[in-house]
Amino acid sequence: EITRESPRLSAPCGLSNYKIGNNNQQIFQDTNATLQLGLRMEELIFNLADNHLFFNDLEECDQVHCDDVAADDNGQDLANYNFQTDGFRTANAAGAICLGPGVRGGVDWMRKLAFRYRRIKELYDTFKDNIPELLSSPVGEAWRQLRTEIDQNTDNWCALALKALGLIHNRPGCVNIMVTTTQLVPAIAKCMLYELGPVFNIDNVYSATKIGKESCFERIIQRFGKNVTYVCVGDGREEEIAAKTHNVPFWPISTHNDLMALHQALELEYL
Repeated sequence: EITRESPRLSAPCGLSNYKIGNNNQQIFQDTNATLQLGLRMEELIFNLADNHLFFNDLEECDQVHCDDVAADDNGQDLANYNFQTDGFRTANAAGAICLGPGVRGGVDWMRKLAFRYRRIKELYDTFKDNIPELLSSPVGEAWRQLRTEIDQNTDNWCALALKALGLIHNRPGCVNIMVTTTQLVPAIAKCMLYELGPVFNIDNVYSATKIGKESCFERIIQRFGKNVTYVCVGDGREEEIAAKTHNVPFWPISTHNDLMALHQALELEYL
């Protein structure tokens, strides 16, 4: 979970877990140093979310999925569209409309909301393989340095996770789906900054902040159907319960050995 009030990072489906806590001491070489790294990464996440992904506009209008308001998008060309002067922020700041998932406002306001989520998708797809190109030069350099320090301090935890995720992503007929308790826009920023973009299509990122993980699982099963195989990978009790509710196998991840076992199972096609 990432919030402005509570600077704590937790796992979207466990595989990019940088949560700080006693149960994760086996992952981190120095938990105090890792806490500082987490706070620095959180600053970059909000920098990206606020400056490029409209989080200042969307924080109170959180959605579960980027396409939740797509029906209100009229397809207008956004190449020369001025998001700063379209009146969306003024109405939002005045408290005229604060929307959550499934709640609708006026037609004009909903269209502007949909424009923002469309632009987020465009930015994600354009820069997910090259984050420094999106960030300013100083921020890009700070991000590179921070990613190096995180890898060193966590014994390449994210690299191990990416290997497993890459095997799934490259397997025909398989996709990675992220369900996270972080709000959608910071979750997307987090995904980009941890270099998970190449293995997570933005259409497969869901925020459980408002509706909980079990409801997200229901949406995913409705989308892909029941005649497919699901495997839930995570480190939390909520996703384990949600998986059991839907008769989905649960693979717990809390240590490097868990990640390596997952990678081996995927490589040998046991999963």
